Amino acid sequence: MTGRQPLHGVRVLDFSTLLPGPMAGLILAEAGAEVIKVERPVKGEEMRSYVPRFGGTSANYALLNRGKRCIEIDLKAEDAVQRMTPLIESAQVLIEQFRPGVMDRLGLGYEAVKAINPSIVYCAITGYGQDGSLRDEAGHDMNYLAKSGLLMMGGDADGKPVIPPGLIADIGGGALPAVINILLALRQAEATGDGAYLDIAMTDGLFAWSFWAQGMLGAAGQVAKPGGEMLSGASPRYQIYGTSDGGFVSAAPLEQKFWETFCTAIGLPRDRWDDNSDPEAVIKAVADRIAAQPADHWRAAFAGKDVCAAVVETLAEAQVSPHFQARGIFSKTVSDSAAIMPALPMPLAPVYRALIPEEGSAPALGEANADLLGENAP
Repeated sequence: MTGRQPLHGVRVLDFSTLLPGPMAGLILAEAGAEVIKVERPVKGEEMRSYVPRFGGTSANYALLNRGKRCIEIDLKAEDAVQRMTPLIESAQVLIEQFRPGVMDRLGLGYEAVKAINPSIVYCAITGYGQDGSLRDEAGHDMNYLAKSGLLMMGGDADGKPVIPPGLIADIGGGALPAVINILLALRQAEATGDGAYLDIAMTDGLFAWSFWAQGMLGAAGQVAKPGGEMLSGASPRYQIYGTSDGGFVSAAPLEQKFWETFCTAIGLPRDRWDDNSDPEAVIKAVADRIAAQPADHWRAAFAGKDVCAAVVETLAEAQVSPHFQARGIFSKTVSDSAAIMPALPMPLAPVYRALIPEEGSAPALGEANADLLGENAP
């Protein structure tokens, strides 16, 4: 595909900070939208101060804000709304991530913005939504996982929930649902001229992740036990096994044909292939087989076979994997001064990923004030 990016011409005002909103904005920016970050004067958003440092900013900030523009403005100033009005008039999307009621107090709530621009898509991202008894409760990713029941489903041998390695609520419950709904609302606005108010609650977005447990609860009245179900640790067909050199194998041969191929590949005795009567004994038998050899042995043993098993890689190993290199996942870069590193890959199909600029940088605080506000910062 050649030509313009799919969101070329879409202007996004992004009042959000940290992860959910900025990642949503990044996806839109990588798809061609003009994303304008609105930040507080002097310090900007909190993530600019995070470590590790990357040139003159934070590595986290640089990754999440590649290719965006930035204005700095004191939203509590008496003339803030007046100064923002031309940008609101020209925008198609607004993203905010304050607690419920904050934007209203600033004079930038949905009704006020809608009066300026009736077709705007206004996306508000919060932990628990704009209404309900939890609307004002503070929280972070793991708190939302806890409230949704998802955290309890993955436990260790004692049933204690484990800290997830990824920020599931922020990304899977916040950023991605925000983008999906923004695109739906843009489509609607193009057809009708009417904008929309999008109440994106990260906790709401988590329930789709536990569909299998909801099936158990709804159909059989059974509550998923921490570490006690097929996909949470009770089955030898969905386990992480240690190797002799301190590595790990992720084994997920759920279907019978994959299970039989896996058992053959690891040399599991035939009397241990039947995992119905005593799954714990089979887990131990498989663990003993995997623990007898180093990770490289299992890489070779699984190569070219339909075993649904893989050696666990580090991020550094994944970035140089021939597979991901061939797909160009890490081919884009983000820079700041003399520093450069791979850009954060966004979940865009290759046909759209090919249109993303090869190089990009995060915006300096207030760099677009003169251009977009016709004035100097702040």
